[in-house]
Amino acid sequence: MKPHLAVLLSLLFVSGTLSGCSRFGSASESRPADDPFYLSIGTSLVGEFPPQNNAVEQAIEAYTDTNLQIQWIPLAAYDEKVKLMIASGELPKLIKLSYSSTYIATLKAGQFWELGPLLKDYPQLSAFDKQYYENISVDGKIYGIPVFRDLGRATIQYRKDWFDRLGLDVPVTLEDWYQVVKALTLQDPDGNGKQDTYGLVLEKRYNQDVSSLLTRISVTQGGPTKWKVDNGRFTPEFMKEPFYETLKLFRRLYQENLINTDFAVVDTIETSKIYDSGRAGIQISGGNAQTWQDKLSKSVPGAIVDVAPLAGPAGIRLPGESGNAGFLAIPKDTVKTLEEVQRILEFLDKLLELPVQTVIAKGLENRHWKDMGDYTEILDRTLDLKEVKPYRDMLLFLGEQKASVKPNLQPELFRKNQRIGKENNAYIVANPALNLNSETFAERGKELEVMITDAETKFIMGKIDEAGWKAELEKWKQAGGERMIREYEESYSKLNK
Repeated sequence: MKPHLAVLLSLLFVSGTLSGCSRFGSASESRPADDPFYLSIGTSLVGEFPPQNNAVEQAIEAYTDTNLQIQWIPLAAYDEKVKLMIASGELPKLIKLSYSSTYIATLKAGQFWELGPLLKDYPQLSAFDKQYYENISVDGKIYGIPVFRDLGRATIQYRKDWFDRLGLDVPVTLEDWYQVVKALTLQDPDGNGKQDTYGLVLEKRYNQDVSSLLTRISVTQGGPTKWKVDNGRFTPEFMKEPFYETLKLFRRLYQENLINTDFAVVDTIETSKIYDSGRAGIQISGGNAQTWQDKLSKSVPGAIVDVAPLAGPAGIRLPGESGNAGFLAIPKDTVKTLEEVQRILEFLDKLLELPVQTVIAKGLENRHWKDMGDYTEILDRTLDLKEVKPYRDMLLFLGEQKASVKPNLQPELFRKNQRIGKENNAYIVANPALNLNSETFAERGKELEVMITDAETKFIMGKIDEAGWKAELEKWKQAGGERMIREYEESYSKLNK
């Protein structure tokens, strides 16, 4: 970007004179005469698509001197879509990947640029806490830039008005979870005289990744996060008693029609509609409860959402996360030269500068927010969800405090959710295998995961019993699970020497 333009835009952002989308004008008004850098990006999306060529995207393009082409892919279809793009060699220049076996295998195969040695040349990117990079490293190499998230985000979000009406408390034990879900399903919490509510709604990814509902609840009951290590010996979570007891809870809920029976096939978009329309009462989420409250208020005026820490009999306890919502990687099939890699890293580095962090955090002044002196105020929460949140979720955003962005004036529910998130760091149960090396995981991890997640679903739906569950565990071991355990133990031993 030409220096004079960068300075001008920076001053405009900071002073607030860029107060609406018209201030950014057309490409010819806000960019230098030479063409901006064309950058295609593939990313997941929860919720509705942002409007094309919206004000937020134009602002980001203007400051970074880019022409962005963002491919928004619904979360439920994201992994399958990306796998197809990898296989066909038709990836965008920048793609969000997750730290999973499928993607680790492609990284090891050399399909993406190694970025670690280049980071020193980018002041914002190199200032990241090294832990966030270590959490996405593969054999000690960095192939992406983490999409920053807190290390412990899970909370219980619930319909306080329903809980108060039925005299319910936030669940702690597994029996509590059963009784709460049962009451919210059968006791007409919305008072309309119909049995048309759910306590808890599951979608088809209910048991996957760190946001697995089974993991989150079993950890509250004393279980590990994905893996347990005792004296150097590794055991997967699903072979521990708290996880099996959690499975039995969901089997009971399914048998009594207390959860949606189509959970194995329904996607996140559909379950979100159920919650947002006021038909479900409790969920465990890594998002902010205020978002649910804002959407719910449109369909059910007077509805009240509250949030609480994720706790079990021994107190607050939740799975530790990797500190990212995936990472942004650069494929070699699409980006052929080091010069182009450096230009993409320049774009990502600029995203972490204060003017752009302000846009990513809250959008444009006098369109999405207004300055109130010590803080800012959101003008239209619906517009914020539609035009700002997708970029806040997708791009590099450090959070208002870490990015030195002036904080928004937020409702008490939002602030409470933020406080719980910060306090969660003291109660995290880390995954001891997060950074360990396993060739079996890289080569066959997804296949092994599917074996177990399918077995979990079959057990919940009553298609297999306890003996069948144990037989599935043995199949998993024979198919490579036992070998993966040994590899993790070897890697752990080397690391701790």
